[in-house]
Amino acid sequence: MTTLTPILTKSWDRPDSFTRTAYEADGGYQALRTALGMPQDDIIQAVKDSGLRGRGGAGFPTGMKWGFIPQGDGKPHYLVVNADESEPGTCKDIPLMMANPHALVEGVIISSYAIRANLAFIYVRGEVLHVIRRLQQAVAEAYEAGYIGTNILGSGYDLELVVHSGAGAYICGEETALLDSLEGFRGQPRLKPPFPAVAGLYGGPTVINNVESIASVPSIVANGADWFASMGTEKSKGFGIFSLSGHVTRPGQYEAPLGITLRELLDMAGGIRAGHRLKFWTPGGSSTPIFTDEHLDVPLDFESVGAAGSMLGTRALQIFDETVCVVRAVLRWSEFYAHESCGKCTPCREGTYWYKQMLKRLEAGQGTEEDLETLLDLSDNILGRSFCALGDGATSPVTSSIKHFREEYIRHFENGGCPFDEAASTVWAGEK
Repeated sequence: MTTLTPILTKSWDRPDSFTRTAYEADGGYQALRTALGMPQDDIIQAVKDSGLRGRGGAGFPTGMKWGFIPQGDGKPHYLVVNADESEPGTCKDIPLMMANPHALVEGVIISSYAIRANLAFIYVRGEVLHVIRRLQQAVAEAYEAGYIGTNILGSGYDLELVVHSGAGAYICGEETALLDSLEGFRGQPRLKPPFPAVAGLYGGPTVINNVESIASVPSIVANGADWFASMGTEKSKGFGIFSLSGHVTRPGQYEAPLGITLRELLDMAGGIRAGHRLKFWTPGGSSTPIFTDEHLDVPLDFESVGAAGSMLGTRALQIFDETVCVVRAVLRWSEFYAHESCGKCTPCREGTYWYKQMLKRLEAGQGTEEDLETLLDLSDNILGRSFCALGDGATSPVTSSIKHFREEYIRHFENGGCPFDEAASTVWAGEK
């Protein structure tokens, strides 16, 4: 039985966990002191050796990404933290920034020092004003203590850190669209190459990492690469925050080694809500192909989930029991993607619009089985042809739901409407 590994979440039960005083009492900012005494290339190598992979969804090796930054080029380097968390079901970075913002701040300072950046940004989704205020408070406390600013802790290293709020666009979670937004332009993905490591923010070499990735760096510096690599699996090392939501007894954040299974997580979370059974779930948020109860024992690491036909993504485990209409759920996700498409490329702009129109008809029982083939053909014309991964992600729930629940789609046609009671899946189901 895999056990939880509370590292980023270990102090979340403290009422003052978000303060610098509480963070320092728990050993906070000691890793920064260690890092400032290390050669910068040694820090990059330690992150490489740890096996830390990006926690934002793609799983790209973090140390390798840092190593792409050209050194000695005479250009200013930048670190940008992607805190624009907004995909349905994904909810780990926001509670992390609320409960433990100094872990992110310390990670930013160490990471910036490693890649020789003197200016760093945390790009936060504009709607989460409470998170922005907490981050701003944490940054102000770090400046006050001399952890940010000029000649940090007498090391001769200078860093300025800016908390920047976006305007609420899902597309700005795509790293190059985020850069355009940060520069003051409309957030739309850029054509690559050049990649941000060569020409990113303001045309300078830029590293863009997820909140959880950067917040994990202090623990690697403090405990060593071998310590981090001892957790997880051979190719998916370390720990991560698994977000359980939906029809589960105790939803929430469960920090555990990569490779844990949903069955184990459900045991920790009290199982599916009383009197019901698991029907389908997402291993990595709404942009990943759905799984069913057949996949309860798939190890939740990048390779195993991929081999089973989905993606680990952001470890956003949305749990749905037998009361949920899969067609309605896919429709809701598709409405989100249609609304959030930036419109830059035709496959995503038009494809997500037609997803929404077709799924509305199908959910209402208006259609034929031939429409399912049209949906799959539409998916083929979006997948791999979009400007960025938003379009690809939008196809995942559609194609996987038809694969696993084709008969449920057909029942809608045969019944002339949805055979599921909308209220049955809600928290107030059964109330008088």
